[in-house]
Amino acid sequence: MTLLVTVTKCHTLLGIFPSFSPIDPEFFPGNRIVDTFSDRYFFNLANKKSDNSNNLRGQELDEMVLHLSSDSQAALIVTDASIKNDIATSISHIHSHNRLLVKTVHHASFVTTMEAELFAIRCGINQASAIPNVSKIVVVTDSMHAARRIFSNESHPYQIHTTAILSELRNFFSTNESNSIEFWECPSKLR
Repeated sequence: MTLLVTVTKCHTLLGIFPSFSPIDPEFFPGNRIVDTFSDRYFFNLANKKSDNSNNLRGQELDEMVLHLSSDSQAALIVTDASIKNDIATSISHIHSHNRLLVKTVHHASFVTTMEAELFAIRCGINQASAIPNVSKIVVVTDSMHAARRIFSNESHPYQIHTTAILSELRNFFSTNESNSIEFWECPSKLR
């Protein structure tokens, strides 16, 4: 099913986008990622209660990156999104052992920060899951609320984006029973 988006005032075609369907298989009870692959995704949240929390989180992230750099089956994704003058910029950096760092930048207008964040995560997962022999993907983001939204069973306005991410993850998880994804929170103050 697709949705054709047009602007009535000037009759300009903006694009063709897949539309959200509540009967999408990703949302059938028993078929959802949370039902079938709940042991394959993890959230590593920052401890915000400590006075020294940013320093500690910075050290944890440094150690994690060093560890992943030597793991040939891991891919690291760092995402960020921002909006300035109604133009959203989504950036994904993807790195895997002994491979070049890949930077992907997308610009869009008239989207929310949440949409831009989800798009950056989606692009990163898409590229990382295509790297041969990758079984672990680690996403570092300052938008943990967007990452958690991906796995939410509740109805929300961003389900068209989360459906696409869930589809990518389903394919990734299905190729090998040891494949997993981890989301690490990186507070904005560390960037």
